[in-house]
Amino acid sequence: MQLAASPTADQRSAEILGSVRQAFAEKGFDGASMQDLARSAGISVGSFYRYFPSKAAIVEALIAYDLAQMEQDFAEIMHSPRPMGALRAKLRVIIPEHQCNQDGQLWAEITAAALRKPEIGAAACRMEHEIVGYMAQVFAAETGLPLAEAHRRFANHATFIVMLVKSSAAINRETPDLDHLNALIFRTIDQTLDDVVSAALKA
Repeated sequence: MQLAASPTADQRSAEILGSVRQAFAEKGFDGASMQDLARSAGISVGSFYRYFPSKAAIVEALIAYDLAQMEQDFAEIMHSPRPMGALRAKLRVIIPEHQCNQDGQLWAEITAAALRKPEIGAAACRMEHEIVGYMAQVFAAETGLPLAEAHRRFANHATFIVMLVKSSAAINRETPDLDHLNALIFRTIDQTLDDVVSAALKA
């Protein structure tokens, strides 16, 4: 989907996506109609369709928006003296943030919809592929391996971490002893990243 190129249109699209996230969180991906989404954005249904003609288009826009933020995050990680350490630190920030913002609930809904709707599934797969690619860059910088080799050897490690982040984001923030649960998640992520470094050193 192509949004209007002007900064004003881009800003308005971002504002609409923010209200869409809230509507999805309240009613679910399938439960929120296009009318509900337009109402939450404070615009007419006709105007809403000019921005987003379908839910698949909304998912594409949400993914593009989130990937732009991730690209910025990974650029900062790659410019740090120790990219792997910066990645660990960033994960410790974003997981609790996602839990507080209920982002996990939205992405759980989208993941479920992806199983039923191929176009949404394809968009979700592209997002995961992009994130794995960013993480491979971190692994290459940490281990000294060529990027293609780091991706070949450690794509599954990156995919596993993506799965952990997505599932942890879906945890209810009212879960008893959430801090301890998150500590276990961080420990698992650290072990996975340690495995990357260890495997590269052995090679």
